[in-house]
Amino acid sequence: MATKFVFVTGGVVSSIGKGIVAASLGRLLKSRQYSVSILKLDPYINVDPGTMSPFQHGEVFVTEDGAETDLDLGHYERFTDTSMSRLNSVTTGSIYQAVLNRERRGDYDGGTVQVIPHITNEIKDRVLRVAKNTNPDVVITEIGGTVGDIESLPFLEAIRQFRKDVGRQNVLYMHVTLVPWISSAGEMKTKPTQHSVKELRSIGIQPDILVCRSDRPLPPGLKEKMSGFCDVPVECVITSQDASSIYEVPLNLEKEGLAHQALELLQLEQRPPDLTQWATLVDRLYSPKRQVEIAIVGKYVRLNDAYLSVMEALRHAAIALDSELNIRWVNAEDIQDQGAAHHLDGAHGIIVPGGFGIRGIDGKIAAIEYARTKQIPYLGLCLGMQCMVIEWARHIAALADAHSAEFAPEATNPVINLLPEQQDVVDLGGTMRLGLYPCRLAPNTLAFKLYQEEVIYERHRHRYEFNNAYRSLFIETGYVVSGTSPDGRLVEIVEWPNHPFFIATQFHPEFQSRPSAPHPLFKGFIQAALALTPMSPTKDNSISEQATVSEPVGMVLN
Repeated sequence: MATKFVFVTGGVVSSIGKGIVAASLGRLLKSRQYSVSILKLDPYINVDPGTMSPFQHGEVFVTEDGAETDLDLGHYERFTDTSMSRLNSVTTGSIYQAVLNRERRGDYDGGTVQVIPHITNEIKDRVLRVAKNTNPDVVITEIGGTVGDIESLPFLEAIRQFRKDVGRQNVLYMHVTLVPWISSAGEMKTKPTQHSVKELRSIGIQPDILVCRSDRPLPPGLKEKMSGFCDVPVECVITSQDASSIYEVPLNLEKEGLAHQALELLQLEQRPPDLTQWATLVDRLYSPKRQVEIAIVGKYVRLNDAYLSVMEALRHAAIALDSELNIRWVNAEDIQDQGAAHHLDGAHGIIVPGGFGIRGIDGKIAAIEYARTKQIPYLGLCLGMQCMVIEWARHIAALADAHSAEFAPEATNPVINLLPEQQDVVDLGGTMRLGLYPCRLAPNTLAFKLYQEEVIYERHRHRYEFNNAYRSLFIETGYVVSGTSPDGRLVEIVEWPNHPFFIATQFHPEFQSRPSAPHPLFKGFIQAALALTPMSPTKDNSISEQATVSEPVGMVLN
């Protein structure tokens, strides 16, 4: 079967949820035994988001092959349970970089290099490359930004040409737009959608499906109005109403008949979906038996998306343990100013996630000391492990001036330092230890107990490492190196056994957590945190009745 292609565009406003819609469609197709790959076309000129501030773009998601990508790839992986690669993340910067490299090599035989055809051909090649390398039944491509953005025009022109290149029956255009409720008028307005579709059609793309984002159901009359004005069949006008959880969205879109219409338009077999496991997951999410409060101590906390995968990994673990997750966001700099107890008292668990730069480091170290001395479960991730090592060195090993060479290059005791191969690296982007690496676990440790594996594979994104000159002292003071690289050279996991749960990793386990398969470190962490919480009355907010998937495929519910 030839690969089919779905292109997801957005209109009216950004952050409308195109990534969740694309990921949800992927989930619905997988539930019908179709293989899926999803890629993101981002119009910014950065080669990748690796050097961008989390305040600008949220977290950087890392793939198994070491690509630094947009956070939407995390949604794609979590919803479809399929690992993505560097092929699934494309930016304007990477497109122009590739074309200019060819021009410098003389690959264009002295011809003039232009947006059309050279840039658009490169964009099309990137989409086809995903199909060629992974051979999925369906490739879903999300175009970042909104229709009308100047920087998006080459991408839109490329996907316009794409239908002609691969055949009309092999391409579907899906447009995600906003249908706002105007409270002063007391009604929903379709004009933003009409204008967005008009803009898309002026480029030469007629949407096949409209996904309408709203905070309430669309009345049938409104669907018919948009169908008439936008030239889209009424059954292809799909409501995507705000949901309490993103994990409810695939079930809502299934009820609206999104997958049924997509398969119809792509001329694919209508197979029955199996969303039982997903519906059970959502039921458990809405009917917790206990509550757990986790403090995330970071320096990007005013933008929660900076720690998106950490949040989702915690949520997966909480769902598996029938618990409602409450996150307490704590700015590490506030701990420096006001003390750890002021911000962390009453938390059932503490996490220090990854990050870069010295700002807030002393607050993170204080939070770790508080977790250690108060016997509160602690999980450190990447920088959270390095801060745990610094806290050990200062307060257990009596190395008062201990620090990381990243923050204090002249420190007398650099317990965290650069590897020799990183000493002369100048460029910041794509030069760290990135992607999937093996880690050997020591027996009779917390890490081994949680993983139940001798060798594990986890994703990395860092440049500095545990300084092995201090490893013997670390072990002599009662701490344990419970995970190393297979050759024993690199320290990957550290823990302190005289504590209910005190462990930290140099890698980022949050990238491999899945809704139906929570990561063992996060599950163990939440389990330890629950041991500190009293039982709360059972709540039954189950949505099993409204989340059922037993309706006929393609049935449209209003």
